[in-house]
Amino acid sequence: VRVWVDGCFDMVHFGHANALRQAKKLGDYLIVGVHSDEEISKHKGPPVMTEEERYKMVRAVKWVDEVVEAAPYVTTIETLDQYNCDFCVHGDDITMTADGHDTYSEVKNGGRYKECKRTAGVSTTDLVGRMLLLTKTHHDRENEAQVPRDQVEELRENPQARSPWTGVSQFLPTTQ
Repeated sequence: VRVWVDGCFDMVHFGHANALRQAKKLGDYLIVGVHSDEEISKHKGPPVMTEEERYKMVRAVKWVDEVVEAAPYVTTIETLDQYNCDFCVHGDDITMTADGHDTYSEVKNGGRYKECKRTAGVSTTDLVGRMLLLTKTHHDRENEAQVPRDQVEELRENPQARSPWTGVSQFLPTTQ
């Protein structure tokens, strides 16, 4: 039984891996279509990772047998037939095109769609939001401890000086 899964797989996380694990359990061979940057930008907005990075990440997931690069954003019976897949699997969240249509409607209507449970509490959107909040907090200088000017000058000029934050000197030993 050959199974098709497709998606953006931007900033691959445990939720993606869990969906792929569930899909693999429904068959013998898992083919994963990864959408191109252009398709994602058209329907959702620009991805964080490049398509090449996303292809490599999905190939690294142990349940994936094959990756299809630049997979169509809308899943069709034709796509499933092209890769000899018996059915498509997606999480129980709805995926829409830019004009508001269900991207899986054709395979649903054709009886070649199965759902897996979405992993609660984790999503790429949430991760991006958390990173932006951390970045905002990181740049909040009001609550940052102040370092005396002479100590800053010493850090800049003395190669033996150590950072008060990390304990590391400005020159790290390297190997050839």
